[in-house]
Amino acid sequence: MSNSPKKKILIQMSGSIACFKACALISKLVQAGHHVKVAASSSALKFVGPATIEGLTGEKVHSDLWESGDAMSHIHLMRWADLVAVVPASAHFINRVAQGIGDDLLTTMFLAHDFKKPYLIAPAMNTSMYLHPMTQKSLTQLKSIGIEILEAASGVLACGEVGYGRLLEPDLLQKEIESRLGSSQLSGMS
Repeated sequence: MSNSPKKKILIQMSGSIACFKACALISKLVQAGHHVKVAASSSALKFVGPATIEGLTGEKVHSDLWESGDAMSHIHLMRWADLVAVVPASAHFINRVAQGIGDDLLTTMFLAHDFKKPYLIAPAMNTSMYLHPMTQKSLTQLKSIGIEILEAASGVLACGEVGYGRLLEPDLLQKEIESRLGSSQLSGMS
């Protein structure tokens, strides 16, 4: 990516122990020369603190739809980004957005998405939650409207079980994100 113009990437983090992998991804994207901003749910900030994210991006972490002076961030951030990636995407987030619920910053941002830009969802959850018929139905529904799902991997989960639901590794997530940016017709200008 060193020859390509800097791209603007918005990472949305929902609550999951896999937030630590999102931080590793953010670090890799910034080191590759991308401009990264983060919107995090209050649950995500229980796993990873805002100071960590701000330290990695050099940017304020957006987390409250109703924050004074930032009431239109759900619109402005979505317009700013060349690509949006939800990393990690919890079952809670996936099932809510598939139903069109917009009652917090992340879900309202989803409803403000411009479908000319890539929107990627990288699930991370327990196998039972990932394979649950409602979650699978929600993932299928999101795919049907043009949202790209970066399917969860199989492996050892935070709960100690082995199965599907593991967030993809940061290197693979970076590759997936950069491949979408490379194939887009976006200018990438700041």
